[in-house]
Amino acid sequence: MKPSPFAYAKPADLAEALRLKADHGDDGTFIAGGQSLVATLNMRLSSPDILIDIGGVTELSGIEVSDGSVRIGALTRHRDLEDSPDIKTHAPLIAEAIAQVAHPAIRNRGTMGGSIAFADPAAELPACILALDGAIEIAGPDGRRKVAAGNFFKGLYDTDLGTGEMITAVEFAADSDDWRTGFDELARRHGDYAMAGLAARLRMDGDSIAEARLVYFAVGDKPMLATGAGGELAGKPLSAETIEAAAASLDSDLEPFDDLHSSAAMKLHLARELTRRVLTKIAGGAQ
Repeated sequence: MKPSPFAYAKPADLAEALRLKADHGDDGTFIAGGQSLVATLNMRLSSPDILIDIGGVTELSGIEVSDGSVRIGALTRHRDLEDSPDIKTHAPLIAEAIAQVAHPAIRNRGTMGGSIAFADPAAELPACILALDGAIEIAGPDGRRKVAAGNFFKGLYDTDLGTGEMITAVEFAADSDDWRTGFDELARRHGDYAMAGLAARLRMDGDSIAEARLVYFAVGDKPMLATGAGGELAGKPLSAETIEAAAASLDSDLEPFDDLHSSAAMKLHLARELTRRVLTKIAGGAQ
């Protein structure tokens, strides 16, 4: 299939991009890497009158580490995250997750902001940003604002982005030496959408877990922070017993539903298995 006819504009800066969006409203759509949008255009699930190509807005690209904080511009490509020494050092969770994102051809074009804005419940980066307790920076007709990741993802492909707004960056605290991270997902083939996935971060206090952020994806309509499982881990050593208790508590944390890939019961089973795998791996690496 081919898309419906559309006009095309390529603004030189953020202000021009926002003006174009304001002029066209819902009939104008931002395009960055286009790895999700082009597919919906071709299937005519999206039919904008104009595409606003923000690929030339250089101020939206790049990775910065300053004063214990990491800032990733919305146009930063997956490939740049994969190759960045700063991400490997200060955000190892993203470094581990990014290799699971589709295939190299997709990672060469896909962007951080595009993944966050599209909010696919099976996507890796939204789960990582939530596990990192990050914030999404947004620009729009009323200026700039920041939204905590926990408040940004509303539901199936639904976010806190308002009319005329766009993501400009994501920010989160750089990992210190007391954080341990792990990531894994289960898919039918490497590069396919996950049937279930887990992005995990544990802050250790000696041999005990001071804080646990376990974020599951592809098991609901958005990335899910498992507060019950985290509570089972907090204040305890990372042992086989606490890992099993965390896995068992997912009944109250997750409400998966059937999809094309697997049943709700299977997704819950996979989430438990990922809990065991990821936390056992973290425990082994911490020794």
